[in-house]
Amino acid sequence: MTTPDGASDVKIHVQDLAVAYSDGTESLQGITMDIYAHQINVLFGPSGGGKSTMLRTLNRLNDQADVAAQSGQILLDGENILARDYDVTQLRRRLGIVFARPVPLPMSIYENVIYGLRLAGVKDPATLDAAVERALKQAVLWDEIADRLGDNAYALSGGQQQRLCLARSLALQPEVIMLDEPTSGLDPISTFKVERTLQDLKQDYTILIVPHSVQQAARIADWAAFFLQGQLIEWGPGRQVFTAPKNKRTEEYITGRFG
Repeated sequence: MTTPDGASDVKIHVQDLAVAYSDGTESLQGITMDIYAHQINVLFGPSGGGKSTMLRTLNRLNDQADVAAQSGQILLDGENILARDYDVTQLRRRLGIVFARPVPLPMSIYENVIYGLRLAGVKDPATLDAAVERALKQAVLWDEIADRLGDNAYALSGGQQQRLCLARSLALQPEVIMLDEPTSGLDPISTFKVERTLQDLKQDYTILIVPHSVQQAARIADWAAFFLQGQLIEWGPGRQVFTAPKNKRTEEYITGRFG
């Protein structure tokens, strides 16, 4: 499927997705939307709107949460990833996720990057070396730390640690990269580097991100979805959503009248 205005093919189609937790919280209510390949797809809105739940559901992390009810479909390249028999391990290789707080592992920079590959059984040193260089270059980190690969990852700055976590995901060559407020704790220069990296990465990957601010969402969104209290209020091309929103609640949130 290709959109009329020439956007890339649909990578993920979400149909009537609803998620409710056992405490009675209805986190997502009948969400239907598309996530486009080789685009930066942004989920934005006030805290508690369901954005992070969407990411966790896509990655099947909600399988480990206290979910009371879940319905609907999520089609990844036409396959329903919520089906009971879907290979969750394979899914998580296809859909990588990077969280708001960087969590480097207590080991060297090199070992951090190849951690997932080692778990997958990759042992060839040349293959691992090539993966480290490729992933760190894609994360725009190679030039900063190429001569420090044996150093403990905790020695890196916060911005470098966030890009290291991105590189760890990229080493597995996922099809989709999901990021949950990846720059919320970073300074403006590090934030700029991450945003620039995402613009480069969308040439090879599908990007799905929950930004840390409306301003960031407007800067980077090819497609934007506004979530409010578990509902998808508006979804469309980023330029249209942020300059001429069709829903009054979207306009009020973007202009700072609430949230």
